[in-house]
Formats: sequence, structure tokens, C-alpha cells
Amino acid sequence: MQAALLHADWDPRPGYKPDATELATGKARMASAVWRRPRLSPVTLPDPSPGPGEVVIAVRACGVCGSDTHCVETDDDGYVIFSGPARFPCVLGHEYAGEVVAVGAGVRHLRVGELVAAEGMLSCGGCEACRSGLPNQCAHLDMVGFSSPGAYADFIATGERRCWSLDRLADRLGGAQVAAELGALIEPVGCAYNGIFVAGGGMTPGSHVAVFGCGPIGLGAIALARATGAATVFAFDPSPARRAVALALGADGAFDVTVDRDGAANPAAILRDQTHGWGADVIVEAAGAARVTMPWMEAALAPAGKIVYLGRTGERAPVMLDVLVSGASCIVGARGHAGGGVFPRIIRLLEHGRMDLSPLVSCRMPLRSAADAVERSRSRVDAKIMLVGDHV
Repeated sequence: MQAALLHADWDPRPGYKPDATELATGKARMASAVWRRPRLSPVTLPDPSPGPGEVVIAVRACGVCGSDTHCVETDDDGYVIFSGPARFPCVLGHEYAGEVVAVGAGVRHLRVGELVAAEGMLSCGGCEACRSGLPNQCAHLDMVGFSSPGAYADFIATGERRCWSLDRLADRLGGAQVAAELGALIEPVGCAYNGIFVAGGGMTPGSHVAVFGCGPIGLGAIALARATGAATVFAFDPSPARRAVALALGADGAFDVTVDRDGAANPAAILRDQTHGWGADVIVEAAGAARVTMPWMEAALAPAGKIVYLGRTGERAPVMLDVLVSGASCIVGARGHAGGGVFPRIIRLLEHGRMDLSPLVSCRMPLRSAADAVERSRSRVDAKIMLVGDHV
């Protein structure tokens, strides 16, 4: 099969000492501390075979994630920007959907020909975090496309328990490919769902919501907030194209975060003005720029407000804890999209027409052009670049 494989050099930063587990597994806990000089290139690999409890999926659609972009982008010293766990070489790609083409021993619920979307968080199921219902915090977590083979490939093998049927969605929409593309969006939107509704404890209907960063996760947060009863939703991003998508997904206003340069009001002042002084009840940080956004978010929090932090960065950010005390507010971190009913509930919203994610896809490219697609993603113009497989 054809695939896009990322190579990088294991070269720990000066002063960083990999621990015994990192050395034994070759998986860095923080990729940006170890992996240097990344190279993404097309390769030919053997087709995967299903193990016990596994299925093989012919990839119909796979989204290009900002984390994929961060795996090829580097700092001035040549280290990747991605701050999550990673083991290279690895086939990239974790936002995918496709058709089951083979099933392994013990598979009970899926059949050949079924259209599915699949989770990318590969929890072990046996550690205390997993058994406590926290699969995204698994002590032995592997991640599709970072430390386990990904979906920038013709085929991918994964566990049946991580797959969710899209057949009813395809029936409603009248086609497998459109359903597969929506299915590939469930992963990034699922990260927002997990942050707001699982880790963050939910959102009260009638809330004022603000989203910093209109990449796919931030845009997913906008769509979810609108679908679940937000009174207002405001978005902030420097990209005019992404702000336009935010409006298409239901944002009441989309503002340039560079307004300070023009001498205009800053985002916190905009939010206070738009909410008649109340502020934002829920603020989603999906920009990965907390050093810049945190002062704005603190200044915009409504009483008992909540910051949901989803944007990964390897940098520390300033936090005025007294603001949280005075306002009875909180900051919640969240990683991943597995568990918590995330995938099936998003699928239900799509199946019943409660949420339309189609405006998210701004560009389609062939799956075999994955390296070019990741390069394009570095411009931060597109909302979601969707790679389309040869199996359509």
C-alpha cells in the first residue's frame, strides 16, 4: 500500500534526559524535546492484516490535523513543534473514516463493507486510568499517527472496539463518501466535545461562549456550542478565511485577534461589550497560544466562568490565579476524544441533522498527496484539508 511516513532523528535537547521508559520504547513523552529534523515522504508498505479483535479499513477520508503540521514544523533548532507523545518513523494521520475490508478473529459487531469512523486514542484498557473511565489519560497510551501507524495510507488496521458505524449517516445523506468525510471530522470535533462536555462538565443552555483559534477543533467547538443551546458564540482568529467558516458554522461574530495592532478594543473588551458586561461563561482555547490568549481570557471570564484549554503548546503561560478565586472560575484541560460517549453522540447529532459540519472542509486533495497537503496546511488558511482515498 502507499503511505506517507514521517522520519525524524532522536536527538534529545541539551539538558533533557529521556527516562527509562522513553529509552526502552523509543516513544518520547514530549516530541518537541527529542525529535529533530523531520522528513515526510511517500513510501510503499505491506498491506496490514487484522489481528484478533481487529478490522482493516480502506481509508476513504482523512483530515490533516494541526498536530500533523506541528510534526513537520520545527523551531530554530530543528526540533518538531508537536508537544505530545510520539515515536518515529510513523505513518501520520489520525482523523479518518473508511470501509471495513477485512475482519480478524473475534470480531463480533462489524462486517466487511461497513462504513466506520475510528478513534485514534489507543488506550491499554488495563491501567488504573483506563479502568477508572479515563482512556485519554491511559498510562500506556499510544496515538494513531504519532506512535502507532496512521491513516495517511490506503489501509489501516485498528480494534473493532474503536470503530463506530456510519451506515445510517450514509443512508441519510445518500452517499458513502460524504458520510466518510463527516466521519473523519468526528475526531477533531470530538476533542472539543470531550473538553466542553466530558472533562469540562458541560455547558448550560443560554451561555455566552468564546472560542480562541478557528482551526478544526475551535470550529468544532463553535458548531457544538450552537447545537447545544449557547445564547451567543464569538470567535477569534487572525485568518479571514477561518473567521468566515466560523460564521458559517453559527458564530454570532468572528474577530481578528490582531485588533490591538490597529488600536481597536482587545478581545476581552469585545466580549464584555457583546455580552453587555457579563463576559463569557465558557471560553475555549484552541489556538495553542496561551501565552497571548490567557490575559484576554482572564479579563473576559463571567462569574463562575470556565476556560477549556485544548490548544497544545510546550510553553508555560501566565495565569493570575486570583482571578479564578474572585470569580469562582476554573481552567479545565482536556486531551483526546475517546470514551465519554463522544463518538456516538456526535454521530447522532449528524444523523438527525442537529449539526452540519460540512463548512469545515475547505480543500480536498488525493490521499497520495498527503505530504503536499501537510505543506499546504502550514499556511493556516484552510479550515480542514480533507484527503480523499482511492477507494471512493
